[in-house]
This record gives sequence, C-alpha cells and structure tokens, in this order.
Amino acid sequence: MRLPAIERREWLRRVAWLGAGALGAAALGGCVVAPLPGYGAYEAVDGPYANATPPMPPGEVIPAAPGVGYVWIGGYWAWQLGRYTWIGGRWAMPPRGHAWVPGYWRREGPGWRWRGGYWQRR
Repeated sequence: MRLPAIERREWLRRVAWLGAGALGAAALGGCVVAPLPGYGAYEAVDGPYANATPPMPPGEVIPAAPGVGYVWIGGYWAWQLGRYTWIGGRWAMPPRGHAWVPGYWRREGPGWRWRGGYWQRR
C-alpha cells in the first residue's frame, strides 16, 4: 500500500530527523568535556616537561571584561610538539568562593616542568 504524498513527506522528514539525531549522538559520543589546560582545575597539576627554557611572556593586551565578577586569566607558554606555543589569556567567571592561582614553569633537573593554574577556595 502506498502512502499519500503528504503522509510520505512527513514520514521522510521524521526519518531524516531521527537519522540526524543519531549521527549527532554518535559524533558527540566520543567527545570529552574537560576544562582547557590551566583554566578549570581545582588543584595544581603537573603538566608537560620541556627541555628548553620558557621564553619571556609577550605583552598581552587585556580587553574589557565581559561583565561584573569576571577575572583575567593571563596567557602562558605551552610546550607542544617540541616547542613553546603562546596560549593567550581570557576572562573567566570564577566558581563561587574561589580565586585563580596562575600556572608557572619551574626548574626540574635539566629542563622545566609546567605547573598548571587552578581555582583555589578562598
């Protein structure tokens, strides 16, 4: 039995939406939602080890805050693929009762170890 044209279009539309939803769920199924390095941890975490001295931070232009209560999280040098890459700063809304502790590079043996920034309870 053949469906009338209007019912067939509705059926095809629903199948298309179900297919798109299934594809979206499959695509997001492999995603991991995690804070950016140094931007969302609640404890200091040791990061990568670099065999070269980190460069001096470049002058960073701080834009106007997007709203009341935001704090500036300064940029930092990240060790990626065997070299330093500058990661620019950003504004963030602190979790209630927390303050930002910036990350830093510390000397470790012949190289340097990144200690990530984190939100610390006040």
